[in-house]
Amino acid sequence: MKTETFKIFPLGIDALSVEFGNEISFRLNDKAVNLAEYFKEKRFAGLIETVPAYASLTVFFDVFKVRKNFPEFATAFEAVKNLIENSLQNSAKLRKSKPRLIEIPVNFSKEFALDLDFVAAQNNLTKEQAVEIFTEKTYRVFMLGFMPAFAYMGEVDERIAAPRKQTPRLIVPKGSVGIAGRQTGIYPFDSPGGWQIIGRTDFELFTPRIENPCALKAGDLVKFYASDK
Repeated sequence: MKTETFKIFPLGIDALSVEFGNEISFRLNDKAVNLAEYFKEKRFAGLIETVPAYASLTVFFDVFKVRKNFPEFATAFEAVKNLIENSLQNSAKLRKSKPRLIEIPVNFSKEFALDLDFVAAQNNLTKEQAVEIFTEKTYRVFMLGFMPAFAYMGEVDERIAAPRKQTPRLIVPKGSVGIAGRQTGIYPFDSPGGWQIIGRTDFELFTPRIENPCALKAGDLVKFYASDK
């Protein structure tokens, strides 16, 4: 049986991180997402939440509840670490989650595609070619971060990769679709930002006061398509 390679280290007294590697890859992100799904189904006493990232998972827990329910361990960290190690000893325990496919419309017209000219010129393409390349791929949601519901997706085709702006905008409009390096993402709200904006969508990413307020989650697949709305 293949031994999984990972590191577990504390983040303060009430959280720990499980690191599977230090690169952007579907394989490593799958490990983080599958482990998160495992503890979503098999919650332990004191678990608060799990947060997948590109190649790691952060686990937040209630120190007092963990200590009360796992008194055989010297610390809450050691108790949660043991639970994670046991779950990873046999990777068959981790159910492979089936990704959702979400289709998102994007308006690439000039008033919304603030940096499409730059992205195209940077890569010696026409705007039409850049849009075609962008929309022909299906993107993986690796993680949420930066602000509520902001999904880091990738990887963008290297033919349309573009650097972040040297001077970020003070306000990037809600729904703006951007590229930074080989990542793409959608701004859920008006906010500062330095990604190259190539279009805008009216797809609602964040709906407060519902059980799952974020429309996208780590492990999802996203397909963009051109729309004039």
